[in-house]
Amino acid sequence: MEYYSFNQYLKDTFGQKVYKIALDGGFTCPNRDGTLGTGGCIFCSGDGSGDFAQSRELSVTAQLARGKEKVAKKIHNGKYIAYFQAFTNTYAPVERLRALYEEAMSDPEVVAVSVATRPDCLPNEVIALLEELNKRKPVWVELGLQTIHEKTAAYIRRGYPLSVYDEAVRKLKENGLQVIVHVILGLPYETTEEMKATVSYVGKSGVDGVKLQLLHVLRGTDIAREYLAGKFQTMEMEEYVNLIAKCIALLPPDMVIHRMTGDGDKAKLIAPKWSADKKRVLNALKKAIAEKKR
Repeated sequence: MEYYSFNQYLKDTFGQKVYKIALDGGFTCPNRDGTLGTGGCIFCSGDGSGDFAQSRELSVTAQLARGKEKVAKKIHNGKYIAYFQAFTNTYAPVERLRALYEEAMSDPEVVAVSVATRPDCLPNEVIALLEELNKRKPVWVELGLQTIHEKTAAYIRRGYPLSVYDEAVRKLKENGLQVIVHVILGLPYETTEEMKATVSYVGKSGVDGVKLQLLHVLRGTDIAREYLAGKFQTMEMEEYVNLIAKCIALLPPDMVIHRMTGDGDKAKLIAPKWSADKKRVLNALKKAIAEKKR
């Protein structure tokens, strides 16, 4: 079974390996500021899923410089993706968004900007801004969907129905933007068939890429309390590896697989512990996918 990896896509598009630098633009989220709630999604860390982003106390320019320093020994004459990762990165007035995005784009070594957000935080004026900037350098929009199942969405406190996702994808694609969708596999109480249904739905929804993320139980999250109370179990490695092979088979062959497992902050990771050995996990995933091909 062939699949289109993110690394291959970057080489095809930019002609070389490209590094992603995670940024914190100082945003919050409607699930935290009281608009929808105050606790965030049940799995979300205090950093708003930006555990590896630079400090929000720094300017975007300074954050990019620090990110480059971290990979300086691995790359020379590098190219980078400015990844606005922490919290909801379209949840601010348009002029503030413009200033932040343009500051990132002004770096000559930045070849693309990726913006992580919620489907319910994309008003028309924000989409128009993204479309405008996309004409200068590629702008990718990453949508946190996680699941198509409303019972799970309510449990994780996602805060919007599936129809909002559908509408966001339609508008973004109509305006020429690349869309990448985040899916969490292993959410409590979902069956394997329900997880596969989510992946299949994403594959048919017209988006360009997908991030398949293993559920990480991180210290300080609400889901950690549920886990420690014995209310659910996390996936075993073999179970997850087999699921990923099945999920990738459901996706269009030209869809870019941006992620197959994800990283959990090891200092905060409660479960599953096996996920911390990323090299071992990725090797197992590649083997399972190759075997599925035969």
